[in-house]
Amino acid sequence: MVSSVPRLVIAAPSSGSGKTTIATGLMAALTARGLAVSPHKVGPDYIDPGYHSLATGRVGRNLDAYLCGPELIAPLFAHGADGCDIAVVEGVMGLYDGAAGEGELASTAQVAKLLRAPVVLVVDASSQSRSVAALVHGFVSWDPEVRVGGVILNKVASDRHEGLLREALGSVGVPVLGVLRRAAQVEMPARHLGLVPVAERGSLAVEAVAAMGARVAAGCDVEALVALARRAGPLAGAGWDPGEVLVSSPPPPLPSPTLGFARAGGPPSSPGASPRTPCRPFGPRPQAPDGLGSAGRAVRVAVAGGSAFTFSYAEHGELLAAAGAEVVVFDPLRDEELPEGTAGLVIGGGFPEVYASELSANESLRKAVAELAVSGAPVAAECAGLLYLCRELDGLPMCGVLDASARMSERLTLGYRDAVAVSDSALAGAGTRMRGHEFHRTVVEPGAGAAPAWGMRTPERRVEGFVQRGVHASYLHTHWASEPGVARRFVERCRTS
Repeated sequence: MVSSVPRLVIAAPSSGSGKTTIATGLMAALTARGLAVSPHKVGPDYIDPGYHSLATGRVGRNLDAYLCGPELIAPLFAHGADGCDIAVVEGVMGLYDGAAGEGELASTAQVAKLLRAPVVLVVDASSQSRSVAALVHGFVSWDPEVRVGGVILNKVASDRHEGLLREALGSVGVPVLGVLRRAAQVEMPARHLGLVPVAERGSLAVEAVAAMGARVAAGCDVEALVALARRAGPLAGAGWDPGEVLVSSPPPPLPSPTLGFARAGGPPSSPGASPRTPCRPFGPRPQAPDGLGSAGRAVRVAVAGGSAFTFSYAEHGELLAAAGAEVVVFDPLRDEELPEGTAGLVIGGGFPEVYASELSANESLRKAVAELAVSGAPVAAECAGLLYLCRELDGLPMCGVLDASARMSERLTLGYRDAVAVSDSALAGAGTRMRGHEFHRTVVEPGAGAAPAWGMRTPERRVEGFVQRGVHASYLHTHWASEPGVARRFVERCRTS
């Protein structure tokens, strides 16, 4: 199978250059022309894809080579772009910035190469004129395998300023495909973890996306951008399919080497106690035996949503459904009970700290969640979900499933993590290697239970999270496409608990 969907990667020299505004605006402008646009985001970010979805009417999807492995970038892209006329991929940070200490891994440049896609460089020109040529020349020549096909100049002050910039760039040989003026910036409010999510802004988000689309349509050569997208190279190989990967991805067995982490929540053993084993390859796994979960009776899995819990990767729900689950979304801010017949619960990331009062006031739902957890039903909680399961958050009562308290912190915890499951749980067998990321300004005390969820191997060795009864709760965000067996394991536990 060969994917020939036209595609562009929208990148920049650094964060704050205007990638999100221009990428989202381009998606909206193309959609307004009647094109089916596939929206993608490089990296683990959950918030930008919400704006992409609003612009295109399609699910925003992430392409993260650290979380999922480089081998899955093209298949995941093909899965999301199937049936679309064009795809727009918003980059992360600067074009060549990736996972710390890992070279180009997880960078926008690496994803562009894996997708054989041309790059459009968004340059904040507000404080430069002739120097823009040196900047663009450096980004064009740094890696010859990265094809920078054009530049969009952002925050240009005047006609004279635009003329100086165009004259300078004439010597570089990279066409200017758009110019956006400094005035009338689209309002994109932010707070402690970035932009305010779409779900919290309602009609204001709709207006903002429409304004982005109008600005890009007026300031960019959209026809030239479409022509550039059509010059993307063909991608060989089949698209990712949740049903197929479940068959070929049974839950991994416990490895023979010792894990090097204390199971009772104590400090990890010294780094020399067990050799660091290489990450398990992201390639095909052995065939699973017959009787996959999807062949059995359907079980209902409740997934937290609404304004407080907006962080989720689309592939998680698709994997749960392929494993035989009926996925039902509920809103902990409004729903007073779990969906009838709930056999398992998934609570992803979001901003419970912003809605702590409302979550605490919904006492009947807090009680229902606690009763489900006590019954031994599988509960998978990430970051915001971890906070919700604690005894309290900033002094306000939460579900009380975990004997831990959570509070806001001034310190930002951010970064990729290489982790191994320390304790057997409904989500992962002990010894399962997964990569994830942390992104929060909160602290949970204690940070790990008697049976920790994960042993972090990077950036320092430590245990983290909680496993008790059917609960797996942790700060670590993971992408289940990298280890589809966890979805099958979770659904099977829902069926048997």
